[in-house]
Amino acid sequence: MQTLTANDLTLSYGENVIIDDLDVEIPKGEITVFIGGNGCGKSTLLRSLARLLKPKKGNVVLDGEAIAKMGTKDVAKKMAILPQSPISPEGLTVHELVKQGRHPYRGFLKQWSDEDENAVNHALESTNMIALKDRPVDSLSGGQRQRAWIAMTLAQDTDLILLDEPTTYLDMTHQIEVLDLLFDLNEKEGRTIVMVLHDLNLACRYAHHIIAIKDKQIFAQGKPEEIITCNLVHHVFEMMCDVTFDPRFGTPMCIPHGKGRCIFANGRNTVNAAN
Repeated sequence: MQTLTANDLTLSYGENVIIDDLDVEIPKGEITVFIGGNGCGKSTLLRSLARLLKPKKGNVVLDGEAIAKMGTKDVAKKMAILPQSPISPEGLTVHELVKQGRHPYRGFLKQWSDEDENAVNHALESTNMIALKDRPVDSLSGGQRQRAWIAMTLAQDTDLILLDEPTTYLDMTHQIEVLDLLFDLNEKEGRTIVMVLHDLNLACRYAHHIIAIKDKQIFAQGKPEEIITCNLVHHVFEMMCDVTFDPRFGTPMCIPHGKGRCIFANGRNTVNAAN
């Protein structure tokens, strides 16, 4: 199982430093979620870990080797990355998309093999996409489309999968569907999952390990039940809240302080805005 770490990492866009002198180690065989306010650098950090962004300083190390010195196909055989809101060519079917995940194993003269076919079929089965494999990707619902892209990353047959905001633009039902799928991949197949999420409560529910980013550094990291506090939410998100526990899963649940308040009268629940 691959290891992924970053040492003395500084990331920037031009002269604008986003991440400064950061060290991080991704726990093997767990789900790790990056959280933080908009623009804090969590997606930038994920992109750098996936070798999509060259560090200004420092190194990303994959399985004991500096990722910058590895060949593209060598990296792709160890780590899969699903960027935010990927786009497929018009008319491409789910099966054709998932087959693209076998590209790192393909040579100019190498024919499609039983190993390739088995990897694609396993990816389709794991994501419940067999019945939709002949459908064009652009004809699918948001949740189905995201499952198709995850199937493509599974076809790469890597232990390590990185996803940048995999629930973006999905409604609540499809968010849970995608996160349940990733949870099952971790539980049943032992895949190491690293992702960026905006929803703090969903991050707490699905993550084994949370990394909170603030002011270009790691503000806190650890198990959700150990680090998610009112103090953390106040400093990282600049928001006052109460932290209680999810009655179903027992994970931390953030209840923001806001201007909305529920008034119960005559058996009816109405929401008013406080002035």
